[in-house]
Amino acid sequence: MLLLPLWYGWLAPPSVLSPRVALLALGLPLFAPLRGLLHGRSYTVAWSLFLSVLYFTHGVVEAWSSAEARWLALAEVLLSLCWLVGGILFVRAARAEAA
Repeated sequence: MLLLPLWYGWLAPPSVLSPRVALLALGLPLFAPLRGLLHGRSYTVAWSLFLSVLYFTHGVVEAWSSAEARWLALAEVLLSLCWLVGGILFVRAARAEAA
């Protein structure tokens, strides 16, 4: 949640569209599962992993296409992979605890 505002607002603003539009398009989906994630709901964690795949894809495309923001894109890839692995481990642990 901190990487995108830093990336598009300050470190490497987009040249094609407004930074506000980029922040809304990429930052707003992060707030959809926030309440369920903060409450530790397994179902919310599970479906939020689909979002992590979208951010992973965005990071790979940006790393491939933009040399100036490559390190930011690779940070996004790393963070989305951490989100994916952490979410899978959380759901597995919650299911094992429930059983």
